[in-house]
Amino acid sequence: MEWLSMSAGALGRGVGAGKIDPVDLCDAFLDAIDRHKFASRIYARTTPDRARTEALAARARAKEGGRLSPLDGVPISWKDLFDSAGVATESGSALLKGRVPDVDAAVLSNATAAGLVCLGKTHQTELAFSGLGYNPVTASPPCVNDYDAVSGGSSSGAATSVAFGLAAIGIGSDTGGSVRVPAVWNDLVGLKTTSGRVSLDGVVPLCPRFDTVGPLTRTVEDAGLMLAALEGGRAADLEGARLEGSRFLVLESVAFDDIRDAPRAGFEGAVERLATAGAQITRGVVDVVAPALDLSGVLFATEAYGTWKDTIEANPDVMFAEVRERFRGGAAFSGTDYVAAWQALERYRKAYLAATEGYDAVLVPTCPILPPNLERLASDSAFFVAENLMTLRNTRIGNLMGLAVLTLPTGVPSTGISMMGPPGSEERLLWLGTAAEAALT
Repeated sequence: MEWLSMSAGALGRGVGAGKIDPVDLCDAFLDAIDRHKFASRIYARTTPDRARTEALAARARAKEGGRLSPLDGVPISWKDLFDSAGVATESGSALLKGRVPDVDAAVLSNATAAGLVCLGKTHQTELAFSGLGYNPVTASPPCVNDYDAVSGGSSSGAATSVAFGLAAIGIGSDTGGSVRVPAVWNDLVGLKTTSGRVSLDGVVPLCPRFDTVGPLTRTVEDAGLMLAALEGGRAADLEGARLEGSRFLVLESVAFDDIRDAPRAGFEGAVERLATAGAQITRGVVDVVAPALDLSGVLFATEAYGTWKDTIEANPDVMFAEVRERFRGGAAFSGTDYVAAWQALERYRKAYLAATEGYDAVLVPTCPILPPNLERLASDSAFFVAENLMTLRNTRIGNLMGLAVLTLPTGVPSTGISMMGPPGSEERLLWLGTAAEAALT
């Protein structure tokens, strides 16, 4: 059915024009989920009763001319770390099996208040601590471009629910790349929001100082509309978006180290099309990026293990070993190591913003590799560790520097280009991304 491949914005306009009935739309997605061969690998659980109740209310509002937002009546999915009242929220881990919250996460509550329809909860990497999307404890969704490969994590089901036509938008979280990696590998738009911008109330944590909430969508417009719904605000004005006169810095050095051929080709082709559309392209190095990346272990692993140590060590054998040991890596660092690393990172952040303030955005290949083979990840521990580190290397730049980041598909399957802006620059990135999207398609 055409509805399953339409953008959320287009579906919303169809509802508003009376051409799409929200109940029929909801049923179309629920039926597609029921029939899909990968549904059990994408959805941890669906919420059909809630979805139909919300769709009925959206139908009534549409008939009465009282729609709550441009996305009122549009069905979407939620990563399994967003609390949903009366429905299990387990963050992809047996450690949290049977955990049922009493109230919705703030972002789910906001989205419901905007009229969006909750289809259910999607699979993810265990406790959101891997970029690959491989989770032998629950399920590992396949990449839309290669069914034998992983889909990217940790928001693996969020991405594939959209890519396979089983949701109009997927809501994920991003601590080190967990929105952007699955977005790029499944040819979607992904928005990593600024830390602290979108509420984390009712979101199962990983590293609270880095955790962010963001949408995975078919279009830049959808990302803007969904950001507004998550915040309970107004969507960015994308009218008149253009690239003429914009200044972009291609961040060289570490972001290109050992990059594979396809991601490089996709990125360079995208940069050429942006230049043809009028963007001014400069290439250069920002010296503080490499030393900031060297702090990843102490910053991410220490906070993650500090958050989960007692829960993990109370029942460690139920965890996937690779993820468990990644958590335990945080025990190698002292409190003084952690404090010193944060103090260094704050200096690097100031230096980075000073070095890039003359540019509208900084460009990097979203991910330097293509989705790895699932069976090899399952059988080769060294391969798993190496590929996971490569997968998250470029995306971590945005998290470490505290940036807002928008990733777009390049046209080469499973490759992307990221536009990185200063904290709070989501609206500007969405405006530029709208123009970039037109140049890239």
